[in-house]
Amino acid sequence: MGMFEGALTALVTPFRDDKVDEKALRAIVADQIAGGIDGLVPCGTTGESVNLSHAEYEKVLQIVVDETRKRVPVIAGAGSASTRHTIELAQLAKRVGVDGLLVVVPYYNKPTQDGIYAHYAAVASAVPLPLVAYNIPGRSAVDMALSTVERLAGIDSIVAIKEATGNVLRSSDILASLGERLTVLSGDDALTLPIMAVGGQGVVSVASNVAPSEVSKLVDLAKAGDYAAARKQHQRLRVLYEAMFIETSPGPVKAAMAMRGLMTSEIRLPMVSPGEASLARIRKALSELGLV
Repeated sequence: MGMFEGALTALVTPFRDDKVDEKALRAIVADQIAGGIDGLVPCGTTGESVNLSHAEYEKVLQIVVDETRKRVPVIAGAGSASTRHTIELAQLAKRVGVDGLLVVVPYYNKPTQDGIYAHYAAVASAVPLPLVAYNIPGRSAVDMALSTVERLAGIDSIVAIKEATGNVLRSSDILASLGERLTVLSGDDALTLPIMAVGGQGVVSVASNVAPSEVSKLVDLAKAGDYAAARKQHQRLRVLYEAMFIETSPGPVKAAMAMRGLMTSEIRLPMVSPGEASLARIRKALSELGLV
């Protein structure tokens, strides 16, 4: 079936003194692979891609590709508000040696459905890499309609969609129409199990930064069709999912990673670290799962 499926991690970008922390990033990649993760997605929203310079973007991808050593696929976030800039990022990512691209619906501009289609068609034609479309209306302000997804399925290099509408029915509709053609990945940790239950093939996860083996276990159980055990694991992880989105991501996940000693919690403005009450909830969630 899919080229990219299973538990994929939307990697954070660790900073130290406002620079990319290479040592921490290498250790995180090693921890992810040891935890059984099926793929890594650096430089997406969780990786604070919009707050990275071009040079930093290239550096993060180089470190991840180098440290991964082809053991799992690396899918580079290459989304931006501009099609031209998206193509530049995608070309840079291809030169670095990534295995695929994650391209979000352009944010802020509010393109029409025709504009969304033309954006993906232009990126796919300019950069011959497998592409995962990413629909997250809560961040991009426009929703990629099912009819547009169906049109995009006509482009061979578009292999998957990361579905983050927060609506399981949308995943179900895409799968009913295109289940043989497109891999559907959950873009919301809390909806991984429901989306897999209707035929999705995995998740691009924030929570797996902190708990790779726990998220991998959930996905593996669902893929094996063991829904009783998968439900138990889903309920076990609920407290973590809630904590990871208690404030705007990736503030909470970076705080959690710092609590686990994997990196600093440093984050770039306009994002800020979670407040005291949120930090207490994050720590409680980690301790309930035995992660701190």
